[in-house]
Amino acid sequence: MLGLSFLFPVNTASGQNDLTDAMVTERLETIHHMLEQGKKGANLWWYSWLAGYSAATVAQTLVLMGSDDLDTRQDMALGAATTFLGAAGQIISPMTPGLAPEKLDQLSEQSQEERLAKLLEAENLLKESALREKAGRSWKTHALCGIVNVSSGLVTWFGFDRNIWAGLGNFMLNTAITEAQIFTQPVRAMKDYDRYMKRYFEGESQKGESAPALNWSLHAYPGGLTFRLVF
Repeated sequence: MLGLSFLFPVNTASGQNDLTDAMVTERLETIHHMLEQGKKGANLWWYSWLAGYSAATVAQTLVLMGSDDLDTRQDMALGAATTFLGAAGQIISPMTPGLAPEKLDQLSEQSQEERLAKLLEAENLLKESALREKAGRSWKTHALCGIVNVSSGLVTWFGFDRNIWAGLGNFMLNTAITEAQIFTQPVRAMKDYDRYMKRYFEGESQKGESAPALNWSLHAYPGGLTFRLVF
């Protein structure tokens, strides 16, 4: 007769409710500092490109209205349309890292429950800020800008009956502008979120996932053996 028995450890991973008040305060201060440090760069990037696109739209519209040359009017109309799209893109996709600190400051933290809720929201804001920056540099953003730039070049080439070099020049100019916009976008929140997760979660996860010690024993008794494995 051979007996086999196993003892399985119970998962005791602690959640937010297991955090002490000091731990909650530390994490809140860490996230608040990260968000405040990223706010200036995020707002500078967002407002600078919004102002640049808006100014270019107004300037090209004024030239369009004051010119009698057909080619100039066509170029200015197309240019104003593309820069208007750029300004609209800034407005419909606000820079989350630039707004996050104020949202966090509005939350109360008078009680332990409120501080826990605020910590959860703080972590969400930091994550959303990182995701916003990631989306701004994703292939989808490059592709969307590319579609607009290619369309603008084709309109110049075929729609305005210009030569291929005029269309290519239009495409290259617009591509240079949009790629500069993408690559100058801040990435601080992405780095801060990664550091936060490694500091407060990865270490705990690694501890919880460490391989437990195995203990086994073999006992003989009249008529059989019992094998016991504990981990």
